[in-house]
Amino acid sequence: MSGALPGLTVYFDGSCPLCQREIAIYRRRPQSKLIDWVDVSAGQDLGAMLSCEAAMARFHVRDSRGRLFSGAAAFSRMWRVFPGWRWLGWLSAWPPLSWLFEGAYRSFLPLRPSLQKWARKAFKQAPH
Repeated sequence: MSGALPGLTVYFDGSCPLCQREIAIYRRRPQSKLIDWVDVSAGQDLGAMLSCEAAMARFHVRDSRGRLFSGAAAFSRMWRVFPGWRWLGWLSAWPPLSWLFEGAYRSFLPLRPSLQKWARKAFKQAPH
């Protein structure tokens, strides 16, 4: 088994300069073709159990079976697609480390708006 998770859908905030840069790193990898990349800032229907508001507030992925993951668990699922990142995907899925990764992600969320403002100025991008 390659460890890749075909049929993964990644929901990301395309209006966020930090998110754009991070997603661009993953999309340059050949395995990114296994992923359906959905920019949630466009406001389209995201399917069952996921509103645009929820997707803008937290990182989400949906697997090929339709299961929805958010936060650190979503990153863990996505990282398993990419060689060189798989170890982090499996490590971050293992309790108690999964709890630590989720805690770190939750700690980052309140900082995100300030970091987005800084990034827009630093990268000279206008807000959407």
